[in-house]
Amino acid sequence: MQKGQIIKAISGFYYIKDEQGETYQTRARGVFRKDGVNPLVGDHVEFTSDNLTEGTLTAVKDRKNALVRPPIANVDVGVVIASVIEPEFSTQLLDRFLVMLEHKNIAPIIYISKLDIADAALKEEMADYKEIYEKIGYPFITIDVEKVENVKENLKATFKDYFTNKLVVFIGQSGAGKSTLLNHLNPEFNLKTAETSKALGRGKHTTRHVELYPLLDGLFADTPGYSALSFLEIEAVEISDCFPEMRAISDQCRFRGCLHQNEPNCAVKKAVKNSRIAISRYESYLQILKEVQERKPMY
Repeated sequence: MQKGQIIKAISGFYYIKDEQGETYQTRARGVFRKDGVNPLVGDHVEFTSDNLTEGTLTAVKDRKNALVRPPIANVDVGVVIASVIEPEFSTQLLDRFLVMLEHKNIAPIIYISKLDIADAALKEEMADYKEIYEKIGYPFITIDVEKVENVKENLKATFKDYFTNKLVVFIGQSGAGKSTLLNHLNPEFNLKTAETSKALGRGKHTTRHVELYPLLDGLFADTPGYSALSFLEIEAVEISDCFPEMRAISDQCRFRGCLHQNEPNCAVKKAVKNSRIAISRYESYLQILKEVQERKPMY
């Protein structure tokens, strides 16, 4: 029995890299469909094969997490790429991405793109947000490519420790700069970059399938852009646990299971009032909470 990790899945074929670095083309056992087993890129698996092109995927090991879009498993780090402009920066969208990652136990990193085309007021605004998110504990990377020498080396050094031995996904709106960042980190990728459509306010999709690539001693998967995020897997009482600054003080609320909405003696609302929790973060929380509370039941 051989062991490895699925690094690509196309048209029913699963490409597995084994512990020696060889890649095998395999098909899944027929019983997988009957048992409802759906192998994903990122899965650690067992397989058998006499050659590199005719293997059989025999077992999928337990996952620590799985994403639907992209369909990928066992993700360690999520880099949220948010542009200052074109498309316009949105704390609510950023917070939605962060909640999604927190719910899946994926460590978030925030990368702000296009600072080189932002005016002074926008750069100052980003500095304020940097303070807010770093206080929470999130890496908030802002590099003005016009002002930094050796941009590629600077970015590589910045991301190296986060990527080593990790499976990393890059997420964000189309046109936010994911492919550009990847090309900075490794010019050999030469990934297509798409100009933002001014009419739509978002870029064209440039990603066709999920595949893992080596990068900075780790693995990364580029992903499609997101036009919307839904929270079908999360319950109302779980949302505040996806906000680290709320999670840290929620046990100080008067009521167990406090939703930090209308309840009296709420530690979170008190922290917002005292500016220990940013009002923008609390507004994002309330928006997501309302969305989940109004979600129609699925049968």
